[in-house]
Amino acid sequence: MIPSYVIKELEKIVGEKYVLTSFNELKDFSSDGTKLTFYPDIVVLPQSAEEISEILILANKEKIPIVPRGAGTGMSGGALAIKGGISLAMNRMNRILYIDKENMVCEVEAGVITGHLQEEVKKVGLFYPPYPASAHISTIGGNVAECAGGLRAVKYGVTRDYVRQLKVVLPTGEIVKTGTKAVKGVVGYDLTRLLIGSEGTLAIITEILLKLIPLPEAKKSIVLFFRDIASSIRTVTNILNQIIPSILEFLDDVCLDCIREDLYIPASASSMLIVELDGTEDSVKDEIKKITKICDSNDILEIRILEGKEEKRVWEVRNNLSYYMYKLKPNKVSQDISVPIAYIPKMVEYIRSLSKEYKLPIPVFGHAGDGNLHVNVMFDSKREEEIEKARLLVPKILKKAVELEGTISGEHGIGITKAEYINMEIPSPLIEVMKKIKKAFDPNNILNPGKIFYGRNTEWQNP
Repeated sequence: MIPSYVIKELEKIVGEKYVLTSFNELKDFSSDGTKLTFYPDIVVLPQSAEEISEILILANKEKIPIVPRGAGTGMSGGALAIKGGISLAMNRMNRILYIDKENMVCEVEAGVITGHLQEEVKKVGLFYPPYPASAHISTIGGNVAECAGGLRAVKYGVTRDYVRQLKVVLPTGEIVKTGTKAVKGVVGYDLTRLLIGSEGTLAIITEILLKLIPLPEAKKSIVLFFRDIASSIRTVTNILNQIIPSILEFLDDVCLDCIREDLYIPASASSMLIVELDGTEDSVKDEIKKITKICDSNDILEIRILEGKEEKRVWEVRNNLSYYMYKLKPNKVSQDISVPIAYIPKMVEYIRSLSKEYKLPIPVFGHAGDGNLHVNVMFDSKREEEIEKARLLVPKILKKAVELEGTISGEHGIGITKAEYINMEIPSPLIEVMKKIKKAFDPNNILNPGKIFYGRNTEWQNP
């Protein structure tokens, strides 16, 4: 519980209206994309770095946990108040501060919606490429905290590739900037890169300076259908040897069965690629020809160049694919493993063997262009035996990804859902170094405690 005198101090800092304490108000900030639920003791909505500094100084003095929160779309529990305390919601810090067309950068507050920023820079002929599937609701600050990837990573990279500078508040209250507006900068340790992907455990991100690039002149989408997964991944590698699409997505046969009612899928298709090309009008036309030629030499069922409503519908289905999975079972746990591209068939084959052995559906889709697979273990939480099977499946999937020289998380982070598995990938001496970094930033461990290193798997039910 938060003492009443602390609540009064918080109300002085941000205003009584922006300190939430009722059950119904707390409920809105109690969950995230994991569907797990942990109620904070209080929600505070600041509007400036200065207010956040005062809040952190108070929290340090009183040893109260603080959990920064964007839109709550995270898939690893990073925004959950697992130890109660203060949920620091960035909703009010949602301004695009400026767009500098000459230097091709923009500066935004942490609560700016990713899709909104993309629309605004598009108006001046610029482009912010990172494209998580949740771009229409996720925030830039949350994207930075998790180092969000998304569909365009194959060509354009991930969030960290566009961050030039951060304004942050340290857990002890200092307001600082890391990085530089200049293109280059190698002065001291790269603290900007350290903070990106730190999942809100080292500092509160308040403002972000982002690199922008020219808006592509044209783009075109294509879907390719295959009889088997091996043929589709062979096509992926053949495409990447000649061109780099802006998006190159993979769906397995279980996914296809989930979307057949809403999208045209050939009856004998066992896998599907969705490709987006962008560039000049001429370059896009040339790349379409190259892909068509590549498909002629592979075992492809059908190629469709998308137009108008069909193109829009394909991307709507892809961006909502996670929700289609619930046709199979009422509950799921999502993993975002990543493996070298050529090993995708081995990974999917292994997952299929697990699905058969444990008798649970495990649809797989993801970003084939960079080997990032979203593996969805579907189960029914009302059946204890299925919960137990799902518990057993997760470490097997993660271990296989590491064995194939991959990673247990390509873009969702560790949070609480993968904390007990981090040593599969990172050796103990390096984990200890990371813990020392955490201690240096946050001596009283008030900022997002219980995440990354200290948590335990709570994927199936709250502890």
